[in-house]
Amino acid sequence: MRKLRSARVLLLAGVMGIAGIAASGAEAQSAASAGGDAAASTGDGDIVVTALRRSESLQDVPAAIAAYTSETIAAAGIERPSDFINLTSNVNLVETQNAGNAFIIIRGITQARNSEPSVAVVVDGVQQVNPAQFNQELFDIEQIEVLKGPQGAIYGRNAIGGAIVIRTKQPTDTFEGQARAGIDNGFGYWLRGGVSGPLSDTVRFRLAGSWYDTNGFIRNAYLNEDADPVKDLGLRGTLLWNPTPEFTADLRGSISRLRTQALYFNIVSDVNDTSLPVRVNNRGQNDRDINNLSLRLTYDTGAGVISSVTSYDTLKEILTGDAFDFLPIQESLFYQIFGFDLNQSQYLNVKAFSQEIRFTSPAENRFGYIVGAYFIDTNRFISTGNMIDTGNDAFPVYREPSTNPLNPQFSFLSDKQDNFAWAVFANLSYDFSDQFRADFGIRYDRDRRRNTTLTPAQFMNGPGLPDGTTGEIRKATFDDWQPKLTLTWKPTNMLTVYGGYSRGFRSGGFNQTGVGGVAATNGIVGVEDIFQAETADTFEIGTRAQLLDRRLTLSANAYTTESKNSYFFVFLAANSTQNLGNVPRTRIKGFELEATARPAPGFDLNVGFGYTASDIRAFPDPAAIGNEAPLISRYTFNTGAQYRTAVSDDVTLTARVDYRRTGKTWWDVENSTVRKPVDLVDARVSVDFGGFTVAGFASNLFNETYNAEFSPGGFVFKARPRRYGAELGFRF
Repeated sequence: MRKLRSARVLLLAGVMGIAGIAASGAEAQSAASAGGDAAASTGDGDIVVTALRRSESLQDVPAAIAAYTSETIAAAGIERPSDFINLTSNVNLVETQNAGNAFIIIRGITQARNSEPSVAVVVDGVQQVNPAQFNQELFDIEQIEVLKGPQGAIYGRNAIGGAIVIRTKQPTDTFEGQARAGIDNGFGYWLRGGVSGPLSDTVRFRLAGSWYDTNGFIRNAYLNEDADPVKDLGLRGTLLWNPTPEFTADLRGSISRLRTQALYFNIVSDVNDTSLPVRVNNRGQNDRDINNLSLRLTYDTGAGVISSVTSYDTLKEILTGDAFDFLPIQESLFYQIFGFDLNQSQYLNVKAFSQEIRFTSPAENRFGYIVGAYFIDTNRFISTGNMIDTGNDAFPVYREPSTNPLNPQFSFLSDKQDNFAWAVFANLSYDFSDQFRADFGIRYDRDRRRNTTLTPAQFMNGPGLPDGTTGEIRKATFDDWQPKLTLTWKPTNMLTVYGGYSRGFRSGGFNQTGVGGVAATNGIVGVEDIFQAETADTFEIGTRAQLLDRRLTLSANAYTTESKNSYFFVFLAANSTQNLGNVPRTRIKGFELEATARPAPGFDLNVGFGYTASDIRAFPDPAAIGNEAPLISRYTFNTGAQYRTAVSDDVTLTARVDYRRTGKTWWDVENSTVRKPVDLVDARVSVDFGGFTVAGFASNLFNETYNAEFSPGGFVFKARPRRYGAELGFRF
């Protein structure tokens, strides 16, 4: 395996070398940079980013930030969050179990099942309210920005690891559109497109949509079919009204309808064991429906801009499938012991209404400020349970226990949560001179949570069942201040040096009723009915430089973080519940080094290295002290090359290859297993001519086989193998 990986790296280096030779004699072309800080220069000027709530050149931003323009998105074939995250140093995405479970890890700040997100995700100025919303198809996207490190003062309670800011393409003054169609080796096809234009002198619109249908890529050997088929529909509409130069109303609506499968785990002791095929006898279902409606209003008073963002979100996800130990009935452990097997179902229903209002001072002022307030009201219902597997597949169970004789209910838990959070914030900046600036932000978040136990009495207070009372109400309030101080020095326009301190805060919450007692009975420490809020205090220094007439960009930063009450995940087989525990104290240290270069016209190179070391400093079990924190990879290494040239007056060729190496990854508090480094290569070639584009692509080009996740108890989830295909697009 080591020799094979070395061969892949050598092959990649050879491809880059060939591209470099070809580029040396090419005509000068304007091309998007390869990724990360590669987006800092397109050849036509600096990228403008807004991740710090103000528009500024990427070169001037006093933060670790990666930006991906529409040109880079097209050249790299970015279609899902994993595509741009794999281009970003010290950022990982773990996709597991079902569509709504995709965990973002930035600089060692992790996420787990049923937790609050570790990153604030903002789409067109509206913050996503539930982590299950994140892992969707990306279509009609203008720009993506990834901001690393706690950003609580700017984005609030869930920006403990950073922020991801996504901007879709905006309505246009003239009628235009584009469409794409493609096929892949999952025997899948997709259609994506958008249309935009004016409805009147003051109203513009944009409509965009995506449809993806595939049989899948991971084989279920028992059912002799693929375990991961997908049918995914996404639609988005925008109305932009500008009755006067000072006032803008932006109304947006979107829906997502996903139909797939999930829970095709294997049970192993070593995360590197990929030998077992998927053999679940329940194909199950994973249906997720997401709706969003938002209204943004802005008014320029002359003395500043008043902004209002109102959003209403709903999410429903039903999940059914096999249960432990994910084998056909007569081979399962439960069948050997009890004479019957189990399957499972989980239902999640979330509704949220949020409102933010803020006032922003004029951009030209030496003293700038943003002040505002935010609130969000969330209603969440969740039920989980096991049913006796009769070999008739798993049936969905929603708010009430199953009465289906083909799927008799074995265990059932349900809870209703009413959460109300509010915040006030202020961000201040002062330019002492053209070279020196200070930024200070402060935010206070208060989150009141109320959990009502809805589990019927017959599923409580028995052997192996949780203790509790139907209708029991539990309450908890979590709050904290989130300060942020950054000092910036710009001795020249081509050099930025910054440093500072920031705090991130993530609210605690409720595990399902009674799990604390069940965990204690089974000898599991750190898991209670309530998991505590997490804070992360970070000190950071960094620099960014542009050299050789902006053909070379360098950036470096180093940070140290003290995390209190970070999350870890525990599955309790006794009552089939997914739970969060807290690690009282963890120290995280790391750094990032990134460079991009344009050695010849039309030829771009990028390289990035991110290092993270974690150390558990306090935990109820002394044996875990000194271990690595869960889900953290030791390092990431990225490199890529892109070549763009004019073949003729109206034909342009773009070729791109990206390599990503993710270092050793630890998965649980005990460090019982560690995944070896994973090497992935993606490639894409496209030809543009007369408004048309023809492209071929491959992700995971060398078909690296690895497990995407390991959960305590030995649950491993297979990563997607090689995917390749072709696409045709046109613009009008």
